[in-house]
Amino acid sequence: MKKIWIGIAALVITIGAASSLQFFDLPFQAEEEPEIVEPPLIDSLANQVFLYGINVTGLNIVEGTVSKNQTLGSILAPFNVPYQIIDQIAKKSKEIFDVRGIAANKKFTVVTPADSSQAAFFIYEPNPAEYVVFNLDSIDIYKAEKPAEYRTKEAGGIINSNLSADMTGLGITYDIIDQFADLYGWSIDFGALQKGDKFKVSYQEKVIDGIVVGVSDIQTAFFEHKGTPYYAIPFEQNGETAFFDQNGDSFKKAFLRDPLKYSRISSRYNLRRYHPVQKRYKAHLGTDYAAPTGTEIRSVGEGTVTHAQYTSANGNYVKIKHNGTYTTQYLHMSKIAKGIKPGARIKQGQVIGYVGSTGLATGPHLCFRFWKNGKQEDWLREKIPPSEPISSANKLAFESTKADYMERLATITIPGEPEKLVAETPKPVVPAKSE
Repeated sequence: MKKIWIGIAALVITIGAASSLQFFDLPFQAEEEPEIVEPPLIDSLANQVFLYGINVTGLNIVEGTVSKNQTLGSILAPFNVPYQIIDQIAKKSKEIFDVRGIAANKKFTVVTPADSSQAAFFIYEPNPAEYVVFNLDSIDIYKAEKPAEYRTKEAGGIINSNLSADMTGLGITYDIIDQFADLYGWSIDFGALQKGDKFKVSYQEKVIDGIVVGVSDIQTAFFEHKGTPYYAIPFEQNGETAFFDQNGDSFKKAFLRDPLKYSRISSRYNLRRYHPVQKRYKAHLGTDYAAPTGTEIRSVGEGTVTHAQYTSANGNYVKIKHNGTYTTQYLHMSKIAKGIKPGARIKQGQVIGYVGSTGLATGPHLCFRFWKNGKQEDWLREKIPPSEPISSANKLAFESTKADYMERLATITIPGEPEKLVAETPKPVVPAKSE
């Protein structure tokens, strides 16, 4: 019996060995991996077309101009946009752009798929610099700015009539004229300019689609009044960039020179003036600025509003306390600006109201009043101390900066004058280092 079991075991081992030999004799077959097929490139980036940040490759583009009395619904009606979608767009867009503000003569663009006449996108341009995109599929609305180019603009001229007329004659915008007047307001009396006074200015223009849509702040400037030069040199000190003259004194004062942008003074501080309404001699303790109704009125300095109300004499007026020494008042406004109320903090140059003729006034103007230590003073005669001059630690750096800007200003030509060589520009004296 034992021999029989031994024989069976041997047979099993033999069969197993043969099977093993058969397995290893077979060629090895690895598991097949799935074939990875790269999807074909429909369009390379170089061939794709983008408009208003939208990929419009292969899509239909329709451009147009809003007609008089045309609405969003009437614009989109030919493009098979359901009323329900137009209604959703109108409701959702109010916080971004109220579609009721769509105006005549403004550009719009409609984008439709190649295989459909129903609009997928509507783009509206409220101004040359911005556009609003309405995604009609996802009901998404957003506003964006067009790409802009900045160009340095330089101009120089001679005073023949007045600053405004002579600057605009050179193509300088009112924004730059206002900045120039604010910059030099405490240094030069623009009401007493002399024929032959000279000016130079450098700034940047913001250009979109070949159209100037705005200007930057003044970069540097020059004014010569009665033969005295006034250079405006930008320099950073104490974390703030401000303008300093060639002597290192700051142009910045605690107050702006005028509460209105470049305007005409119609009446000055006068202790014995004949009142045009009350028909009697009465002290005029303010300065009157004549300007069209609606002209913006600016706070001349930082402070806190103490009064913003109407009285029969002052009309709509605002009074601001700047500190323990100075207080100013602005009378006869057509209306007080939004948010201007007692307790409100005001920044220098902030709009606080608009020119009008409310109260005892015969025409649109601003009556500006100024208090110093509780007593009304003549604003036009007041000497306001400047901000901190160039510190001793910054003098060397300022002198280097000044030399660069003076050379730059020297290259700006004035019509009718021979071009001045940069080499002729007087070099500032650099103080010697102390031992």
